[in-house]
Amino acid sequence: MATTLVITEENKLAAVRAVAKLMDAAIEIPGTKIKFGLDTLIGLIPGVGDAIGSAIGGYIIMVASNLGVPRPVLWRMTWNLAVDAAIGVVPLVGDALDVAWKANLKNVRLLEDALADPQAARRGSRWMLVGIAAAVLLIGAAGAGVTWLVIWLIAGRI
Repeated sequence: MATTLVITEENKLAAVRAVAKLMDAAIEIPGTKIKFGLDTLIGLIPGVGDAIGSAIGGYIIMVASNLGVPRPVLWRMTWNLAVDAAIGVVPLVGDALDVAWKANLKNVRLLEDALADPQAARRGSRWMLVGIAAAVLLIGAAGAGVTWLVIWLIAGRI
């Protein structure tokens, strides 16, 4: 007689909660409230550590997509993971900042919020993404302006 394994939404949520805790908050520094996880330790491996951590964090996004989380929320989760990877690339300092960012726990929170109230989560994530896009455009414009100014100053002196 074959046994059928039924994976429920609650089982999936329990799994992603466990992964997030393992990756972001499994170890507490004694005498402090500072917690970190395997993501910080894996990130110490030069070259591939952050890629491995991001791949594991991608599991949470995959489960969220499987559970029907709205796309704006999935993009916001992807942004959290990308920031985590970008921060982690900076040796040692990035790993220290990674302790504070905790992308996996943020993503589980977004997943839970999206399942509880998909419309509110969609609206909140859309505004967050609009803010991120505006910030990127402003930074790009400022960078272009500074570059133009430097070129103009150099060209004027030659």
